[in-house]
Amino acid sequence: MTEVTKKAPKAPKGAVPPAGDRYIKVTLVRSLIGYPPVQRETAKGLGLRKLHSSAVLKETPAVLGMVNRIVHAVKVESVEKP
Repeated sequence: MTEVTKKAPKAPKGAVPPAGDRYIKVTLVRSLIGYPPVQRETAKGLGLRKLHSSAVLKETPAVLGMVNRIVHAVKVESVEKP
């Protein structure tokens, strides 16, 4: 009998390699007054409350999607472990 060797499954084409321990610092630099409520809730979800408040977050697809939604109002910096 011959043995069948299984190959490791391939990652999807658009997949990003695991981030490991990469972190980003997100700072609210513009007011969200006059913007849709969904954008205000996104800022709250990121832990941003007032102008110039910052949050250090792990760089995950969910967090990057939230940042992308309010990119016009935030400053993003790459940081080492907090």
